[in-house]
This record gives sequence, structure tokens and C-alpha cells, in this order.
Amino acid sequence: MRAAALFLAGVAAVVVATGSAAAQAGRYLAPPPVVLSPNLTDPWVMQLQPGNVPIYATPQARSPRTWSAPTGAETKTARKVDPRSLPLAPELLPQEVAYNGPGVPGSIVIDTVNRFLYLVERDGVARRYGVGVGRPGFTWAGEHRITRKAEWPDWRPPVEMRRRQPGLPVMMPGGPKNPLGARAMYLGSTLYRIHGTAEPWTIGHAVSSGCIRMRNEDVTDLYERVKVGTRVIVL
Repeated sequence: MRAAALFLAGVAAVVVATGSAAAQAGRYLAPPPVVLSPNLTDPWVMQLQPGNVPIYATPQARSPRTWSAPTGAETKTARKVDPRSLPLAPELLPQEVAYNGPGVPGSIVIDTVNRFLYLVERDGVARRYGVGVGRPGFTWAGEHRITRKAEWPDWRPPVEMRRRQPGLPVMMPGGPKNPLGARAMYLGSTLYRIHGTAEPWTIGHAVSSGCIRMRNEDVTDLYERVKVGTRVIVL
């Protein structure tokens, strides 16, 4: 048994030595050539051949972004601006202007189309104020005289107005929140007045029930310049 074991051990040593020598000898041999199969037609393989176009197209140059005006739909969805935060347009502020319209010096002419009140002066000049006028269905024209003046007047909405707007009070005392504002000048026997307003942002617009409204500072200025009996022409 001992002799057989020694024999097997010797055979194993010879095999190991022979394999190690063969491996050392094959280490320096040239590797076999790489052969591509005809089935390898994927694009990345084809790129290996000279003259072929890369599979990824050259990026196209992007044109610069251009601005275009918003569409009507985009404009409608834009955030609305609170009119109370906007300043009054310069042309609606009191100013001296050339004037060649109707009326004698000292009279008042109201242009409801362009929303201006003119206090006619001498030498072709007038003092012009921006005003708010009657909304559609409440416009009117005519000639009257100022029959009464009042400071910080009480407001008594007419019966017709209370019928249209049931929530209105029968009477509201004068004050900063009163719709008639700081001053009022009543026109003849009508329900119409030239008066101030607690909503100055409405000047230049057709919003009233027929009365002519002015900013409180403007109606106060006009109030001091005219007298009861002053002629008022509404165009």
C-alpha cells in the first residue's frame, strides 16, 4: 500500500510540472484572430467599419426664443388689476385749457361723451375737470341752473333707485363714506347733482345713475368757484 501511494504521488507531481511548463510556454504565444459573425449587424458594430456614418445624428442648431404678444385667452386669464390701486389719468386732473365751446364765462359745460366738466372762463379759456357720468340707460342732456349747494350732504336715494336696489338705506348721513362725497350742487328740480364721490377711481367712467361725480378735492374746488344760479349745460 505504501508503495502504491508513493507511485500516485509521483505521477501527480509530473502532471503538475508538465501543465505549469505548458502554461508558461503559452503565455508568450500570439492570440487567435477575432472573427466577426455575419449576423452581427447592430449599428454599433457597423460603426467599427471605416467610412460609416455614426448612428447618432448631429444635433441641430436651436433657434433663439422669440417673444410674442399674449393671445386673447391668455389676456383674459391674466390677473386683474384692482382699479383702486391705479392713479388717475393725467388728462382727468384739473387744468386750464383752451376753450371755444358753448357757454358764457362763469357757466358750466359737461361733455358726457369725453367725461369732462368745463368751468368757462374769459378769453377762450376754461378750467377742466375729469368726471364720472351716467352709465348706459342713465345718460341725459339738457340745461339747468344750480338751485342749491351743500357741504357733506346727506344722501336720500330716490324711490326708483331703492326699487332697483332694495338694499339701499332710506337716508345716509353725510361723511367720507357717503356716495355724494364732500360737496353737492343740485340741478334745478331734477334728481341730478354734481357731487363728490367715495370712489375716485370711477372718474372718467360711465358708472352713475345720471349724476355727475367728481373727486372730493375737485368738487370742493368747483364748489368755491360757482354760485347758486350758475348755468349748467349737459351735452
